[in-house]
Amino acid sequence: MGQQHEHVRVAVIGSGFGGLGAAVRLRREGITDFVVLERADSVGGTWRDNSYPGCACDVPSHLYSFSFAPNPDWPRTFSGQEHIRSYLEHVADTFGLRPHIRLSHEVLMMRWVGDELHWEIETSQGTITADVVVSATGPLSDPKMPDIDGLAGFPGKVFHSSRWDHDYDLRGKRVAMIGTGASAIQIVPSIQPEVGQLTLFQRTPPWVMPRMDRTISEAERWLHRQLPFTGAARRGLLWGIRELQVSAFTKRPKQLGLVESLAKANMAKAIKDPALRAKLTPSYRIGCKRILLSSEYYPALAEPNVDVVASGLVEVRGSTVVAADGTQAEVDAIIFGTGFHVTDLPIAERVVGADGITLAEAWKDGMESLRGATAAGFPNWMTIIGPNTGLGNSSMILMIESQLNYMADYMRQLNVLGGRAALAARPSAVGAWNRLVQERMKRTVWDTGGCTSWYMDANGRNTTIWPGTTGEFRRATREVNLAEYEVVRVPATDASAQSAAEPAQVAAETAKTAAETTEAVR
Repeated sequence: MGQQHEHVRVAVIGSGFGGLGAAVRLRREGITDFVVLERADSVGGTWRDNSYPGCACDVPSHLYSFSFAPNPDWPRTFSGQEHIRSYLEHVADTFGLRPHIRLSHEVLMMRWVGDELHWEIETSQGTITADVVVSATGPLSDPKMPDIDGLAGFPGKVFHSSRWDHDYDLRGKRVAMIGTGASAIQIVPSIQPEVGQLTLFQRTPPWVMPRMDRTISEAERWLHRQLPFTGAARRGLLWGIRELQVSAFTKRPKQLGLVESLAKANMAKAIKDPALRAKLTPSYRIGCKRILLSSEYYPALAEPNVDVVASGLVEVRGSTVVAADGTQAEVDAIIFGTGFHVTDLPIAERVVGADGITLAEAWKDGMESLRGATAAGFPNWMTIIGPNTGLGNSSMILMIESQLNYMADYMRQLNVLGGRAALAARPSAVGAWNRLVQERMKRTVWDTGGCTSWYMDANGRNTTIWPGTTGEFRRATREVNLAEYEVVRVPATDASAQSAAEPAQVAAETAKTAAETTEAVR
């Protein structure tokens, strides 16, 4: 027996939407012996970290919130970062989560201890053990900085959009904005009026649709407070519209041509210069990369103090930034809007499974999980927003809630098994699930649209997006299919006793797995 540490039934990693949602669901399941480990000094996840000027959600507020925690007082149809962060703080308070949350507890390493059937979790504040780990660190938590020659010698200010330096005054400065993703198109119009000169480095232009944002009137908010079903109906309508749109992304990408025409019209309204329009017009099918929403981005690019360089940043020479096409600019500050480690999650380096290898090593050829939740070789470990659970046109909160359903049934199954038991995803089940997901992916705009996106891993495989509707995913994660798992118990004295399952039962369950997995994903 090793050193004794504090032990909990469940350790949740992260306190964003996924982590707080998991905590609420655990309490609703009657499980109170859990902790939420958060590396920062407050809750909120990506909505705490991203506080750059103009930061807001591109999903309507009433859909970008928990169904079990409706907010009748959203101030705008598309809420800003400060309102979403406040909402998450409210969830933590309303559902009594504060006693479970341990701030400034960064997870340094998690190791599966097979002899004890638990996880040993080393944090920056000490070590604890847990029967089950729910990893809710999220794919948008660790910023990705490109390796640029000469950047270390730049004499000015450098920061990533998700680590905004609010003490640095941009007024009158010459600023280089690197990237044209979802963060950049919000930052550019927010800082353009105050900077002296803004140079935007664009490797690939995005498709940008108008953002139909407005203030939600007091009358609407009063109605949602007094008659909660009206807020639920509004949410349901927003969900239904997006469900109807999914087939264009997943089965009939050619139908997106009309949407491209609308995006081009949105650009033409603000960009009168034909040369600039040419720079900003994508050459790939809309939807292949994330469709961005802004009614201010194009007007900002048309201003005289903005230059668009249709090439990526490759070198920094003192205070001179140099693009791949040779374009140069003198700047005082460089802001990177270059995204996050999505397909190479840093947390995977800190998870050591039953075979003594890290999750990163297990996923070296690409992320794979069973129903976006569990990985082969990592018993009693599950992730929220795992591989192939991302969305291209709807709210991730819908996917999170589906995964919370799966987590809840996972815990119920463990309780039914009783004693010291763990569930280990069968490699055959993980493989069957992912083959079906990748087969469906071949028809989607993400695979056929002619672009390279952050949805793809280093091998060119889309391990990020779910190729179906949120309703399909909800059905596929409604409950745990024990045929897809091996039931592991504390090893007996005989080292060969690895599982409580009888050999005949194991063979029968394995035979059922592929067929049942196929049916679930259809």
